[in-house]
Amino acid sequence: MRLACSVIDLKKEYVLKGETVRALRGVSFDVPEGDYVAIMGPSGSGKSTLLNMLGCLDKPTAGGLFLGDDNVAKMTDDQLANIRSRRIGFVFQSYNLIQQLTVVENIQVPLYYQGKLGTRERQRCIDLASLVGLGDRLSHRPTQLSGGQQQRVAIARSMVNDPYFILADEPTGNLDSRTTAEILTMFDKLNEEGRTIILVTHEDDVAKRAKRIVRLRDGLLQSDVMNSEVERKQAAEAALVEVSTPA
Repeated sequence: MRLACSVIDLKKEYVLKGETVRALRGVSFDVPEGDYVAIMGPSGSGKSTLLNMLGCLDKPTAGGLFLGDDNVAKMTDDQLANIRSRRIGFVFQSYNLIQQLTVVENIQVPLYYQGKLGTRERQRCIDLASLVGLGDRLSHRPTQLSGGQQQRVAIARSMVNDPYFILADEPTGNLDSRTTAEILTMFDKLNEEGRTIILVTHEDDVAKRAKRIVRLRDGLLQSDVMNSEVERKQAAEAALVEVSTPA
């Protein structure tokens, strides 16, 4: 079994107003390729700190963090930036699209920073746009798209580099119930196709769509529980009922 990432006794400390804060106090878990993990926890649990570690946006104080075969815990800032741009797909709550660019151009942004602007790469971006249901919106700009459509662009962009995993930070936080159900169904399908997804959320209904729920509290791993296929199906069906029920 290959691992998309492995977190080994991960610790993070920082100084705030002269006091040492232990944000992560020794967290360990593995994410096999093809897994779908929801990370949850109250404010101050270390959830955001762990997100920054997984996204190579910050370095741990101690412990190991492997993305694929790479121990990113030992990397320099430049090496982390390279891994971040090439091997991690990000989906944010606020979409983070460039307003002046079209759908295709936004999907192509990670490739632009690698100097990959050929015909083959552009066709891949067009194919990804079609995959997320935006094949007829290729030349539209973000202001011409709904929130759900913008998040679909972000999901397509997250896949363009064939990443170790898609890291989704509260990806439905700005969406209504109907659009949330559509986006989560898209994540379900991507995972069924073999994509590894790590989703950070504070919503139980969203977390129930994942295969596992990892909960943090006070910088420690509180629980790591599997969702059964029955539970996942029930969560998906409940979402469909909610959006189809007249107000």
